[in-house]
Amino acid sequence: MRISVVDVGSKTVRLVVADAQGGVALPVHTAKWPLRLSEHLTADGSIDGAAVERIVASVAEARRTACRWGATAPLAFATTVVRSATNRREVLDAVRDGAGVDLCTLPGEVEAELTFLAARRWMGWRSGPLAMLDIGGGSLEVAFGRGRLPDFVASLPLGAGRLTEEFFTADDPPGPEVVRELRRRVRHQLRDAAARIRWEGPRTAVATSRTFQQLGRLCGAEPGRHGPFVERRLRRPDLRAGMERLAELPAAERAELPGISAPRSAQSLAGAVVAHTAMKLTGLKEVTICPWAIREGILLRHIEDGPDWWGEISSRLDPVPPPRRALAIEGAGREPVGQPGRRSAERPGEGPGAAAGERLGGKLEKKAGRALEKKSGRPAEKGRPVPAGA
Repeated sequence: MRISVVDVGSKTVRLVVADAQGGVALPVHTAKWPLRLSEHLTADGSIDGAAVERIVASVAEARRTACRWGATAPLAFATTVVRSATNRREVLDAVRDGAGVDLCTLPGEVEAELTFLAARRWMGWRSGPLAMLDIGGGSLEVAFGRGRLPDFVASLPLGAGRLTEEFFTADDPPGPEVVRELRRRVRHQLRDAAARIRWEGPRTAVATSRTFQQLGRLCGAEPGRHGPFVERRLRRPDLRAGMERLAELPAAERAELPGISAPRSAQSLAGAVVAHTAMKLTGLKEVTICPWAIREGILLRHIEDGPDWWGEISSRLDPVPPPRRALAIEGAGREPVGQPGRRSAERPGEGPGAAAGERLGGKLEKKAGRALEKKSGRPAEKGRPVPAGA
């Protein structure tokens, strides 16, 4: 069976075509098309028309390429930039109508779950309790688990592209105080998730994404041309030295450093600040650079759980039905799919469902109080928990 995945990210549209043999996704073809969506966001948070047209054209070409390689209809998803866009629904509809592909947006927690699965399969069971870090253009995913899927996931708005736009557009290179301000932001938003990772005490830590791959190369890891099976590690002291080196240079000169590509040179400093701060707060002295990430996680989940799992995720998240049939996966801030009772690191009041949850909780508390009064003959104290057997 030959399957394909299309990933609409902040920088590129990427296609992976793979053969599913013996429970392993063996890549046979990859391709990418440039996007740079973060440069095409309007003041109201929408993706401009020209960028939407490029998304449609790129996804259509990816579908045709997958077809030429004998793959089934691609499993297509978009990450943070499209997910957060105010015209997200229009983008998804345009891709469906113009490219013939049902593009969906994955909640950050589901992205973390799938990336963790890929890392677990790459590292194997001998890695034991596993922590994972993944820096994208719009978000940072953190996960920990002892099994196939994680016990804990968090998705935080700490992507390298997002933070570059917010902090590093005024001066190139930015001043030391601006870099310190960014570090303070990362520490504040990461502290709860980092505390959980420290408490768990992982035996092995992995880092995925192009950001970590380029930082690893900057700090002395083997180049990509040596293949995926060469072990690549990133030590925290080396990363700090690399971060300081990036902070001294304008973006154009960073592109001349080992591993730093020209399209990602501007956001390389923000990525390094997030990576070093995350490793320091979580107590990780070293991470292994994992070549597999979310695309491989989707392929593996498709192989291991069957072709129906994609639609099952959609139904569990209960998205708002679009005008016409489309596969949409929404629900960031809810519990990760397929893991009842597992909680993310989102603090109360921050998630999109927080207000609704508070209203529902208040109604349930009042109803339980009235039931207790009726049974016991005395009023229940306000704020006092109702006994389970009352």
